[in-house]
Amino acid sequence: MNSNNLITALAFALYLGSMIAIGIFTYKKTNSTSDYFLGGRSVGPWFTALSAEASDMSGWLLMGLPGVAYFTGLKEAFWTAAGLILGTYLNWFFVAKRIRKYSIHAKDAITIPEFLANRFHDKTNILKTISSLLIIIFFVVYTASGFLASAKLFNAVFGLNYYLALLLGVVVILGYTLLGGYLAVVTTDFFQGSLMFVALLLTAVIGTILCGGPFEAVTKLGDFGQQFLNPFAATPGTKFGAIDIISALSWGLGYFGMPHILVRFMSIRSNEEVKTSRRIAMVWVTVAMAAALIVGVIGKIFLLPMVYESQGAAETVFIASMQKIFPTFIAGIFLCAILAASMSTSDSQLLVAASAFSKDVYKAFIRKDASDKETLAVSRITVLVIALIAIFLAMDPSSSIFDIVSYAWAGFGATFGPVIIASLFWRKASKNGAVAAMVGGFCTVVLWKQLSGGIFDIYELLPGFIVATLLMIIFSLLDKHPDQEMIAEFDKFQALED
Repeated sequence: MNSNNLITALAFALYLGSMIAIGIFTYKKTNSTSDYFLGGRSVGPWFTALSAEASDMSGWLLMGLPGVAYFTGLKEAFWTAAGLILGTYLNWFFVAKRIRKYSIHAKDAITIPEFLANRFHDKTNILKTISSLLIIIFFVVYTASGFLASAKLFNAVFGLNYYLALLLGVVVILGYTLLGGYLAVVTTDFFQGSLMFVALLLTAVIGTILCGGPFEAVTKLGDFGQQFLNPFAATPGTKFGAIDIISALSWGLGYFGMPHILVRFMSIRSNEEVKTSRRIAMVWVTVAMAAALIVGVIGKIFLLPMVYESQGAAETVFIASMQKIFPTFIAGIFLCAILAASMSTSDSQLLVAASAFSKDVYKAFIRKDASDKETLAVSRITVLVIALIAIFLAMDPSSSIFDIVSYAWAGFGATFGPVIIASLFWRKASKNGAVAAMVGGFCTVVLWKQLSGGIFDIYELLPGFIVATLLMIIFSLLDKHPDQEMIAEFDKFQALED
């Protein structure tokens, strides 16, 4: 290992050591399943906001999005970012307060499957079963993208064998997730979200200055065609129109169904602090998205004569840019932002998936009298099992982080989004409607993904969300004998003060 790699490795070691230390520290504060899965609903606005955004964005923000911007220009990347910014705001504005309040009202539910079962008075536990299985399925895929990002990072920076790099990233993520649970995840997310924000912003600003400033950079980027920086234009030989814009914007719909983001809303200390969290989150996501797009497009000129030949390869543009801009140790610290992004999402997903199995499957069906200690043990075993499956899915180093995330994002958005919205805003929403919506959304996303050409080129989240919404409405209205107790409970929730 040369001296530069040694200095970078030291920066990584300091960062990773601090993350493990947080896990050990919060381990002492984790005494119950409520602590492990929801932090005892005691998380403040800054930690909630940065944790929600850091766990939301993953390595996709620092590698996937810049890679798309580098390879195709702004036509897809810009509209995807715009949809996500809009979706972030709407989710915070409409969902955050209501799901925190209703999850407490619904017998103090601490997981999404538990909330849905309590909200719809599901005595058969079919909602718990279906939602838990869907969470596990899509989080295995989503977690694989985080492992893939961390492996690409270690491979690109240190030249490590890809599979050794994959194993190293997994070990660190598992370490503090198994130890500290939700408090460890939220605390590390706060620092990781801050690091991601600073690293992206400085790389975008300094990179642009080194390219001669914004006007000079735009002029140089014109060599790649006027369409490169035009979000309304397509690259030569391709078509790009309203359908493509709507498809990219539909990424924003995914937010309403993301379990790892929804539990952030449920854990905040009080509804009075939601507004503060929302403002923090919106500044973070808007600036970070803009910086990621800038890093991607200026990489075209900043990194010359190096040229990436594929979108998957271009996902290391942020890594190469930072190594070129900053001194070795500083670059090492900022490169930890990529690992931070991967870790902050993977740990959240592992935790939510573990809670779905241990609390909503194991305790609901296998061992109904399981103690808190036993449930925690099952949770930690579940984290290990899910991680092993995700490692298998991340074994191909040529896989695209962007593509993997887009599939999992569509799955969650379509299966849970319409159900969550209906459960919070529609008094006539029923259990049958929720079941039909989740199954219909899941099937639509999976089938749509297998088809291509024409209308099937639309991002699968949009048709999945539409189908799930229609099924939610139809099957709820077909229920001739609605649960009057459930409706009365909804009315009582509506009347509650924050």
